[in-house]
Amino acid sequence: MAIHGIGRRLRIYLFVYAVDMAAQYEEITRDGAFNLATTNKTKQPFASDLATNRQQMELVFANCHDMVFEIWNYGDELQFEAMTVYCCSLVSMQKHKILEQTLSDLVFHRAGIAEPVTPTFVSSYFGNKGVTKHPFFLICTLEEAYKWLMDGHVVILIDQWDEAIVYRTEGPSKRQVTEPVNEPVVHGPREGTVENLEINIGMLRQRIKNPQFKIEYFYAGEIARNKIVFGYLEGVVNPEVLLEFRSRIAGMEQYEVLETSYLEDWIEDSHYTPFPQVRYTERTDSAAASLMDGKIIVMVENSPMIMICPALFVEFMGTSEDYYVRSVFATFVRLLRIIAFLIALTLPSIYIALSTFHPELIPTVLLLAILDTREGIPFPAFVEALIMEVSFELLREAGIRLPRPVGSAVSIVGALVIGQAAIMAKIASPIMVIVIATTGIASFAIPHYDIAIAIRVLRFPMMIAAGLMGGYGLMAAFLLTLLHMTCLHTLGQPYLSSLAPLKIRDLRDIFIRVPLEYFLRSPRNRRLHRSGGNNRS
Repeated sequence: MAIHGIGRRLRIYLFVYAVDMAAQYEEITRDGAFNLATTNKTKQPFASDLATNRQQMELVFANCHDMVFEIWNYGDELQFEAMTVYCCSLVSMQKHKILEQTLSDLVFHRAGIAEPVTPTFVSSYFGNKGVTKHPFFLICTLEEAYKWLMDGHVVILIDQWDEAIVYRTEGPSKRQVTEPVNEPVVHGPREGTVENLEINIGMLRQRIKNPQFKIEYFYAGEIARNKIVFGYLEGVVNPEVLLEFRSRIAGMEQYEVLETSYLEDWIEDSHYTPFPQVRYTERTDSAAASLMDGKIIVMVENSPMIMICPALFVEFMGTSEDYYVRSVFATFVRLLRIIAFLIALTLPSIYIALSTFHPELIPTVLLLAILDTREGIPFPAFVEALIMEVSFELLREAGIRLPRPVGSAVSIVGALVIGQAAIMAKIASPIMVIVIATTGIASFAIPHYDIAIAIRVLRFPMMIAAGLMGGYGLMAAFLLTLLHMTCLHTLGQPYLSSLAPLKIRDLRDIFIRVPLEYFLRSPRNRRLHRSGGNNRS
């Protein structure tokens, strides 16, 4: 009994020790990445000695050969020292001579021949916000200096002064504003977002010149420290949706976010559904229209993609160009997209079900033609369709990942060669090649890439259901998909909003697009319709 009691106490002690070690380990590391915040719990202030500050900074930036430390001497006999620190890969070469220009400003603004420029005078001048050619601000700790240096700014340290001057500078040249490659339009603006966050926000501000357009930001990660920005139109956005959005992104400061799509896992309601619950765009006009429709936009530094949330299913059937053409044309194109959606989702399954289980539903002449083309094919319709679908998906992925001049040629030639070779080798029938090609063309007609991927994923379960139970299996799979969509939510909003629950007023901008004069203020804004005005609808 004594041995048993000792063993029991030993197990308890080991368990407590393991829990304590796990807690310490979690404090040091989070999600497998080293957390710099735990190593710098207390911020280190600047020393009054320039040599000490330089030694500390050179130690931190050891082996960073693009980090430049320039020592300057000033004063009547050049007896005082100052140091400019910047990252030459982030700062343009015309901006690193700021210290020289600043000292010249001091001489012309305040100092005369009898008043030399000293560290005391410099600290007093900058501490009282003296006038210089370049806007500046002061920092007091080394950690702040590291942050601003990594953001591409210039830090100046003066000997005998325990503060530092930070000058904002322009970063290296980036991609110019051009038309988005993935969202071309015939009518409409041509500007698209770039990797510069300030430029993107500026383009949105030019489209929405209203102080109700709110922009909030925070920094995520201790290593990458990318700025995350989200915006909304106050008075238009649903307060409940905004509150839910804030609660979901709370605490993201500890995670490393490198691209806008990283945030999707935190915002979406279901991680395992194939249907996207947020939208992405590179068009500023689409983002501005979404803001006026009560949406929230999210942007990440160094990423051109704008995330729009919450995203409803009906919104994936429309594009910004629908509002730049006449309503008759826009309605016709929307109906084509809906037909393309149904074809891309169900056409191979319908062919499998009819040819395998329900040949009596096929007209006699067409049935005889199908039987004639399938003569000599060793596989059933399901296996035949599966082989061709997998081949088509492989060709599509190869065309996307290969270099652009080569990818299009490989896709076209590969499809022709494989299709013809499959027919000649009696692996697939010509009617199956037509079905798969029509399905692929229909999937290309869907304007949003994310919903097109969802259709590609759902197509295979529907083919399996049709191959096992025919039309009954296809109907069951379709109804289960519809049931799943009715149960799906995005930021607390029903995914099939406007359709389920049904809103008759919103049908004027779903399957059809009524003339713009029937919209009160904005072609996409439905929340503002409640606020009176001369509504003709």
